[in-house]
Amino acid sequence: MGKRRLEDALKKIDHPIEVTYRCFELDPNKPRDVNKNIYESLAQKYGMSIEQAKANTQNMVKMAEESGLEYNMDTLIQTNTFDAHRLTMFAKKHGLMKEMTERILHAYFTESKHIGDHETLTELAVEVGLDSEAVANMLASDEMSDEVRADEQTAKQYNITGVPFYLINKKYALTGAQPTETFVQALQKVIAEDEIKVLNVEQDGVVCDDDGCEIPKK
Repeated sequence: MGKRRLEDALKKIDHPIEVTYRCFELDPNKPRDVNKNIYESLAQKYGMSIEQAKANTQNMVKMAEESGLEYNMDTLIQTNTFDAHRLTMFAKKHGLMKEMTERILHAYFTESKHIGDHETLTELAVEVGLDSEAVANMLASDEMSDEVRADEQTAKQYNITGVPFYLINKKYALTGAQPTETFVQALQKVIAEDEIKVLNVEQDGVVCDDDGCEIPKK
């Protein structure tokens, strides 16, 4: 949802902006196969009832709908996401990280696919243009693990404890799935600060370079 709102904001800004996705695990210790549904997990984690967990989740589903997204939480399959992150980093090497990230998120939230399963991840990778055998071999090894860990270490250095988290120019930060207009305002502010404004429009001052200084002729 935060990703979609950022993308909507970028469409409203006439300025080149490069977006880089980073790896972050909310629960690195989660097993690949989880025998609880999302409501049971939330209830246990936050000490609430199943009914409260469902109500809170439904609010998120409604917010997602407003951004044009379909979240099917009743059938969502929880899993460890480390291998999914490895796949995104592998896709990054081939210039397909954006497409791979979008495909995995859609598979998880909308299609209720098991994104911890290697066969499922391989199928998703093929859909965005990656080679099936290369992906399967990567997943069967520990390839791209260091790249994922490096991103997670960077997150620790910035004291990032949750997602979504947006770091702009390594200087400004936004947290949470902010409204699209908040992203627009924040990005416009950063762009304005980065622009160099030439005040002496008539260029009648002394101009100096490596060859010396030139005094304008009157």
